[in-house]
Amino acid sequence: MKTVAFSDAHLDTSAAGRESMETLAAQIRIWTDDGVRQIFILGDLFDFWFEYRHVVFSGYFPILRAFADARDADVQFHLVCGNHDLWAGRFLVTELGFQVHRAPTLMDLGGRRVLFAHGDGLNPRDRAYRLYRRFARSRLAITAFRQLHPDCAMALARFVSHGSRRLTMADDPSQGREAQALRAYARQALARNEADVVMCGHAHAPTREEYPTPNGAGLYINCGDWMRHRSYVAWDGGEFTLHQGQ
Repeated sequence: MKTVAFSDAHLDTSAAGRESMETLAAQIRIWTDDGVRQIFILGDLFDFWFEYRHVVFSGYFPILRAFADARDADVQFHLVCGNHDLWAGRFLVTELGFQVHRAPTLMDLGGRRVLFAHGDGLNPRDRAYRLYRRFARSRLAITAFRQLHPDCAMALARFVSHGSRRLTMADDPSQGREAQALRAYARQALARNEADVVMCGHAHAPTREEYPTPNGAGLYINCGDWMRHRSYVAWDGGEFTLHQGQ
């Protein structure tokens, strides 16, 4: 099954974010027309996503419509949750047909075991974040946040997420601590024969590297990000190819 994977679109509803959203929506239609029938989103699809019982953020309509059109064309979507997707839930599953994975997931592609992960929390130094993630996913936190008006929730989320990115983004993402931690994670998983291919996001650094396995060589791929690089990975039944800037 022809497959595409991308990560870290960080779609937002501001005027500045509109172009990135519309570009991704157009790309999803191109993939669908080209025969792609399986799309993996390796986390941080939205800069902020929260599901109220009766509200969907209207600013995301262009991309939600693109997903719905692709769903109607029998495209399967897998969302491997990242640190901006902690509250992905019912709407994405029941209305758009997403399969939501809240932890790294191992799947078979053409006889090769592919471990899909976003990458948040894999850095050994991320103990505080792992505690936060457990709290944020709790019923108490979700119930409390739902008391905010959606407009207030979106404004707060924009402030927090943009400030967080300024603090954590390295000048050269490929050499940042998250990129290095994900390389180490991939090397270890391949060395332990847990997968033939490890595919991640989170580091915002498109990467394709080979590392030793008990059976020869395994592959580590980082999708990079849609937000800056417009990068993605394509699998045609044989090779995994990394594309940028298209």
